[in-house]
Amino acid sequence: MIHAPRARGLFSDIFTLTAQEVYPVPLPDNSQALMMDPRKVDELKAFVHLCKDNPGVLHLPEMDFFRTWLHGLGATIPPLAKTSGCKGSCPCDAAPPPKPSAPPQEEAAPPSESEESELEIEDDGVIEPDTDEAQDMGDYENLEVTEEMMDQASEKKMEAIDALGEGELQKALDLFTEAIKLNPRSAILYAKRASVYIKMQKPNAAIRDCDRAIDINPDSAQPYKWRGKAHRLLGHWEESAKDLATACKLDYDEDASAMLKEVQPKANKIQEHRRKYERKREERGIKERQERVKKAREEHERAQREQEARQQAGGGQGGAQGGFPGSGGFPGGMPFGMPGLQELFNDPEVLMAMKDPEVMAAFQDVAQNPANISKYQSNPKIMALINKLSSKFSGPQA
Repeated sequence: MIHAPRARGLFSDIFTLTAQEVYPVPLPDNSQALMMDPRKVDELKAFVHLCKDNPGVLHLPEMDFFRTWLHGLGATIPPLAKTSGCKGSCPCDAAPPPKPSAPPQEEAAPPSESEESELEIEDDGVIEPDTDEAQDMGDYENLEVTEEMMDQASEKKMEAIDALGEGELQKALDLFTEAIKLNPRSAILYAKRASVYIKMQKPNAAIRDCDRAIDINPDSAQPYKWRGKAHRLLGHWEESAKDLATACKLDYDEDASAMLKEVQPKANKIQEHRRKYERKREERGIKERQERVKKAREEHERAQREQEARQQAGGGQGGAQGGFPGSGGFPGGMPFGMPGLQELFNDPEVLMAMKDPEVMAAFQDVAQNPANISKYQSNPKIMALINKLSSKFSGPQA
């Protein structure tokens, strides 16, 4: 546990230093203005001009922390303009235009999701989906079916089968619908009507009937067979293969088996393409994360070299206005000598954590009042970093 009197100077120094390294701007509660490197100021001005000319850079993934900070200040970030023909997230939407005099040497942009998802499959036999109003499904939940009603439904079913045999599809459809109204808990009636819809080239209506039939009796093969054929008409190759395979497993049918042999290769092709695309996306995500870590480490090392050069140029005159690490010019002084400073800021974990607005806000809160550290005892992210910094900066007791 960090004692409050000692923590005040400790966290004031740590927060001032880390804010100067990560966010080189004066903090609201600091009584002394922080002296900034003119080169840093020039870089900041150049970045602000870039944002004015092309606000899209603020929407880059690596600028997420900056957007969070701007929103916290109440700023409004212009929406990302879609000016390209790409679909989804596209690097060309936000990247600044290349300079003709010195074009940046960048790696080739990875193919977009739309390019990777292109898959050519023959769609012979595929039809436009039917958009008719949903058919009468009967009072499935409330109707009390008597034996007399079941007998009447059976008679209607036989009449519908005869009409179907004579090619009278609409008459068969109407008779099956009358039978369903009499006995809406018969899975076979919905499956039979679905077969008529298939002949009438109405796959969506057939799927609705098959869904109801499977809900009533999931062990019946007929609904899976007709639903598999309906999905085949719509070009839903994976769904069709799955239903037809289930139908053949429950009750082998030569017709269903023949169609399964037709659609299975197309379903396999889609599945293999999806696996390949997902592997590429995962590999690209890993590479992007590695690049972000690498860039953050390089930026930190560059800033560290500049800081060391400024220290050497100062010639040990730590009393100058604003001060540098290792000097006495920080607000509150440096009573503990800040041991392990260089090692601390060479730690990528600390560097990335201090770029987290939540962590920075916590440090500012604790720097203002060390007793506030109790508010963050249940936050493992903040407490882990506080304990790590404390162990590195702790010195002999005063």
